[in-house]
Amino acid sequence: MKTASFFSLLIVVQAIVQSAWGADLAPSGVDAWRVGTPMVTYWAGPALTDAVAQQMAEGGFNVVWCSEQQLDTAQRHGLRAQLSDGLLRPATLDDPAAREKLDALIARVRNHPAMYSYFITDEPSAGAFPPLGKLVAYLRQRDPAHMAYINLFPTYANNQQLGTSGDTVTAYREHLRQYVDIVRPALISYDHYQFAKNGDNGQYFLNLAMIRQASLDARLPFLNIVQACTWTPSMRVPTGDEMTYLVYTTLAYGAQGISYYVYCHPGHTGAIALPDGTPTLIYHALKSLNREFTAIAGQLQPLRSLAVYHLGMKPDGTVPLPPDAPFRLEPAVPDMEYRVPERVRGFVLGYFGQANEPTHVVVVNLDYKAEATTTVIGPGRLELFDAISSAWQPAAGARAELKLPPGGGRLLRLAR
Repeated sequence: MKTASFFSLLIVVQAIVQSAWGADLAPSGVDAWRVGTPMVTYWAGPALTDAVAQQMAEGGFNVVWCSEQQLDTAQRHGLRAQLSDGLLRPATLDDPAAREKLDALIARVRNHPAMYSYFITDEPSAGAFPPLGKLVAYLRQRDPAHMAYINLFPTYANNQQLGTSGDTVTAYREHLRQYVDIVRPALISYDHYQFAKNGDNGQYFLNLAMIRQASLDARLPFLNIVQACTWTPSMRVPTGDEMTYLVYTTLAYGAQGISYYVYCHPGHTGAIALPDGTPTLIYHALKSLNREFTAIAGQLQPLRSLAVYHLGMKPDGTVPLPPDAPFRLEPAVPDMEYRVPERVRGFVLGYFGQANEPTHVVVVNLDYKAEATTTVIGPGRLELFDAISSAWQPAAGARAELKLPPGGGRLLRLAR
């Protein structure tokens, strides 16, 4: 009788919970969301037709934005889908009728093979974090296998936009802290657009460094949204070599996702495709770069970003290479004065490994206007990763000579 009464009580409690929230919870045993294949996506794209999906797949994109009706299109082309729907907003939870519709939407899409994430909002102020946190928790409870996606402001947002106070670093760090603590996201995503007509924004690496640290502290992956267009006379359209620089610096700092602003959108010039669907020069550059990103980030996924060091110019937020660094460059790279808005020149070394032992390094040529030749010296025999073939190749012992294209990089590791 006690056992029967206990189970009867459980049934009553479950019924109360389901009545209060309007839908069954996710089935037990459903795995929590994981990145899986490193994310390559975009912002502001066209409606997902078969022709668009094919172009995106051929371009190396693997996460697309779509409606519920377009999930099948994504699946046909082997793409993961980020669902966009007007019900995916905090106000829905305060309206019983709208919440019931949201519950029905979740029930319909959570088992779809293409489903990957839910788009929630872009660049919220800290004051919006509590209701966003409730919505993220609501979605996670009902569909833990699919991420609730929110994108954050860059460092150059003002205090009113961020909803925090202080200088650039203080306000932004507090914005990130509140976001992680209150919203409890599965991923940290942000945007930063640095290519202006008169030069480069000086906070690109500061922003990367702060996002990297927040992601490490929270043990969350992060995604970087980078510039692929101009939308105002003060900004410029990036070149293919500048896109290479954005991809490889993002890798060196440990991102598991990259996104491009924009794919195609009115009022934006450059981008990845024209309004009639014609691919741009940026699209053709990204066809290879996207696959390189996926291959290298996939190799780094089981590892932890241990350090990022800059040689040559050192913008705000960067750290110089210590004298006893296990991976170093020859010849030694001299310090160079950096002044905004000039382009950064020198190298980045991103260290990766398990525990605190660096076993992998991403080396990036920061000059997106010139090739660079250097030699990596490691603490043991080295191997180089070919991002095109996804194969490791032996180097000449503990030395590896690199000829890096403008803005390009290579992944190396200690031989196994």
